[in-house]
Amino acid sequence: MKILAIVPALNEADNIGSVVQNLRSTSPWLDVLVIDDGSTDETAEIARTHGAKVISLPVNLGIGGAVQTGFIYALKNQYDVALQVDGDGQHRGEEIKKLVDPILLGETDVTIGSRFLEKTSYKSAWPRRLGIYLLSKTIQSVVRRNFTDPTSGFRAYNQKALRIVSAHYSTDYPEPDAIVTLLKNRLHLIEVSVEMDPRLSGNSSITPFKSGYYMFKVSLAIILNSMMSRIWND
Repeated sequence: MKILAIVPALNEADNIGSVVQNLRSTSPWLDVLVIDDGSTDETAEIARTHGAKVISLPVNLGIGGAVQTGFIYALKNQYDVALQVDGDGQHRGEEIKKLVDPILLGETDVTIGSRFLEKTSYKSAWPRRLGIYLLSKTIQSVVRRNFTDPTSGFRAYNQKALRIVSAHYSTDYPEPDAIVTLLKNRLHLIEVSVEMDPRLSGNSSITPFKSGYYMFKVSLAIILNSMMSRIWND
């Protein structure tokens, strides 16, 4: 089975080496692809030094465009499973088998690593936790399914799911909207409980102001997406 870890990264020179090293040491059976999203630092060079494949985008596309580039690469190169892993060190390589195994066993099309499905050591500020809860309720209102961690970027997809997300994926803050897209196209999604860490260094790009914009934009996208027709037919 061919398995690919897609790691979007923007100016993550301080973190990307540790991320790639962790993935390759804990899961030597997967390939690592770093999508350098127009970085102005040495993200691409450091990723290559640690053994990752690298695609350097000439301009910054945002998280959605970077991850979708990885989806298209995985589909064209006939990977059986593609993982989405953050470039800031929040996602542990040790947890990858929890995401991959249900797909390899044919139990689901997509797995989502959740910080909140069960009690874990992860701590988050209450405004962010509230935002995640509200997004979860928005999704539940349109798909009649509850997802405890809809913003999680720690996910795995089989080829059927890759055909969907490689064709339709929001430009920024895409994870909650993608849940609606995948369910609307009759794919099976499950959450699995995983441990996550704070980012290794640096600051999140989501400021308090951006958090409010994020909530409004993503909630609107979820509602509009639920009204659209399916992307493809069986």
